[in-house]
Formats: sequence, structure tokens, C-alpha cells
Amino acid sequence: MGSPDFAVPCLEALVAAGHDVALVVTQPDKPAGRGGAMTPPAVKVAAERLGLPVIQPTKLRPPEVAAGLAATGAELAVVVAYGRILPPAILTAFPRGCVNVHGSLLPAYRGAAPIQWAVIDGNAETGVTIMQLDEGMDTGPMLATRALAIGPDETAGELFARLAPLGAALLVETLAGLAAGTVAASPQPTAGASHARMLTKDDGRIDFARPCAQVAAHARGVDPWPGAVAHLGADAAKLFGVRARPGAVAAAPGTVVAIDEAGAHVACTDGVVVVRELQLPGRK
Repeated sequence: MGSPDFAVPCLEALVAAGHDVALVVTQPDKPAGRGGAMTPPAVKVAAERLGLPVIQPTKLRPPEVAAGLAATGAELAVVVAYGRILPPAILTAFPRGCVNVHGSLLPAYRGAAPIQWAVIDGNAETGVTIMQLDEGMDTGPMLATRALAIGPDETAGELFARLAPLGAALLVETLAGLAAGTVAASPQPTAGASHARMLTKDDGRIDFARPCAQVAAHARGVDPWPGAVAHLGADAAKLFGVRARPGAVAAAPGTVVAIDEAGAHVACTDGVVVVRELQLPGRK
């Protein structure tokens, strides 16, 4: 069960490892782009390429959905960024329950956007957790974790691309351990729990009246979506390649104090951020 690009490496890894994937469950096709063309989730595209059966239920609570999943005879479900809370009937539809691949080192960053918030918060490290799903929001017992350093200038999109194959590899290892009886679940620690809410478009607004490291981390964490946005005159410009340069600055936050080969230097409270590229509405 999964939907976006982040889930595709897990599906591919399961097939490559010889697991019998009885069914792929993903979100319904949705309109995308300026033309609003109906677009399938990345997992559906991958499943069809791999010759796997796919269903796209609009709702999960009807009894026939859980009954249909149980009827596949699957031993367990693998859930990766499916995008919905699973009802109890689905959690109990498989003999070994539902195993989830989550993009953080739990219990930190439970919720919908763990990768983005780890970058926004300026963390030096994150990782992936393989866990057993329960009825809570990413509160189930953990089976395995693997850490990954966050690069100093890494965007959320770049971190997604590195965490996805890491999660896929750890998933295959964990399933092998479960089959061999060498992996056991352990409760999540009570200390260090936090919630990573879903991003909104408003989260892209950049406030320069903060330390430059925080401003740069914010811009990286909302790249590629919703994108870092600041006003340049009357226009809302998108900002790319934002890096912090601490130091003395006499200008008010938000002032462009210099432009050179590195980019536009914008004042913050304790230095500047250098914006390598910006995009005005409707422009390249």
C-alpha cells in the first residue's frame, strides 16, 4: 500500500527480493498540472510496469475492502506513504499485520511530512524506521531503524531521493529477519516524540527576520513543494539554492544587500542568505 515516488523503491525491492506481491493498493488517479489531466500515482505506474494487480479504493472503511484484502491470502501488508489512516479492519486483515516504512527516526517526526520538517528544523541527521502499524499516528512498535546524515545544503527533495532506497533496503532486510525469527518489535521510546504535520502552501513563505541558518533551512525544507516564496516588489518570487552566511549586517531583514556571482545576498538577523536562483511568476 503506497502512493508517491517515495514508495516506489520499496515495491521494486520487494519484487526483486522474490516476494510474492499479491496486490498493490494505491490512491485514485488525481488531476494534476495546469490542464488538470487525470494522473496516476507513481506506485500505480510502477505496479503496472511490474505486471502487478492494482486497486484504487476511494474509501477504506467499507467492509468489502478489508475482506478483499484478506482474501488475497497475503501474510502481511507493507505500507509506504499511502496517504491515509488505515482503519482497524485493515490493520487486522493480515496474519502478520501491517509493516510501515516511515521517513524518520521514530518517535521523532510522526506524521505526514517527516522528511520536510527534519530539514526545516535544521537537523543534522534523520533516517528511516520500519514499524508495525497500530491505530495511532505512527505510534506502533519498531522493528528496525537506520540513520542518515542530512547534507548542509540538502533540500527535502534531495533527501527524499536518498531516503527512499535506504528504506527499501531496510524493509527487505527486516522482512527476512521476521521470516527467520531474528527480528522482534520493541515499543517506541516515550521521550523525543514529535509530530510532523502536512505542509500547506503558506509554509512556503520565508521570514527573513530570523537567523540566517533558520531561513536557509526553511527554504531547503519546502523545496520542491510548496517552494520557498518571498515578495520582490509586487511579485511573489520562488527562491532556490538558499545558503546561510552568518556575520555582521547593517541592513533590515529582507533587504538585498548585494548581488554577485554567488547570487542575491538578503539580510537576516545575524547575517545573510545567498539566493542562487529566483523565479518570478510565469517566468523561467
